[in-house]
Amino acid sequence: LTEHKPDRIAFINGTTVGGMEKSELYYSDFLENNNHSEYISAHDCGAGTDQVADYFSIFDATYTISTACSSAINAIILGANLIKAGKVDAVVVGGTECLSKFHLNGFNTLMILDREPCKPFSRNRAGLNLGEGAAYLVIEKEDAAKKRGITQLCKLGGYGNACDAFHQTASSPNGQGAYLAMKGALADAQMSPAEIDYINVHGTGTPNNDSTEGIALTRVFGEHVPDFSSTKAYTGHTTSAAGGVESVISILALQHNFVPPTLNFSEPMEEVATVPVTKTKHKPMKHIMNNSFGFGGNDSSCIFSKIN
Repeated sequence: LTEHKPDRIAFINGTTVGGMEKSELYYSDFLENNNHSEYISAHDCGAGTDQVADYFSIFDATYTISTACSSAINAIILGANLIKAGKVDAVVVGGTECLSKFHLNGFNTLMILDREPCKPFSRNRAGLNLGEGAAYLVIEKEDAAKKRGITQLCKLGGYGNACDAFHQTASSPNGQGAYLAMKGALADAQMSPAEIDYINVHGTGTPNNDSTEGIALTRVFGEHVPDFSSTKAYTGHTTSAAGGVESVISILALQHNFVPPTLNFSEPMEEVATVPVTKTKHKPMKHIMNNSFGFGGNDSSCIFSKIN
């Protein structure tokens, strides 16, 4: 990007906590003195986006997406739409998240933290494990990438976003938001459900998410749900960064033709008959779906495809 910079490039960052892991430490100081006042300006979730953009000095526009756990995939969606609309030539998209006391205590208050390693899609699942991290992708039109001499990793085949607005933190019992997001991604890609080879599910390990996501998978794919797994038992739930982290994992799986297993699985859920892949599986892959579902039922899916 620095040696052969696109004419117009945007940075779109999904994040929620921002610089809160520092500002929360010095809240009392803010009230009494100016010893740590530099952290006030870093508190806002968009501040980190601007700092990254300033550091690299290559971006013509910056955007911050904050839709909880669907933030990073929504950054991918916004970036693709900006390119389609002719607003930019390339985008760097993804998400970043750090752990904070606010973050930890918020999920603890909801009583969805597992004190042991999380067990996505298992009957005895008890909640999620929080993680932190960051991951980004570069998206541009195929002809523009070829013109710049760039090796293309895959194609962003389609994407969908929906909001079921059922509850502030819980997804709807029938998985309506997840269903609409996956159906939207398939429609955008002009693909049938049977063409999906693997799904990197949201799979947090919470009773609510895994049940409703399982129901949504059955609604979309019927009796032929593709191989699916949750990689959050490896990384923890990186919340706003999850869509970026898991997009990278999905693209690696696509490139190397493997399905990463779901760790800690014990026995199937009572609600749905579908079970995740629990041992590394090697097979030819052409199309992979990646799910990220956020609070408020803001749910997003995208599809990555091999380049023919």
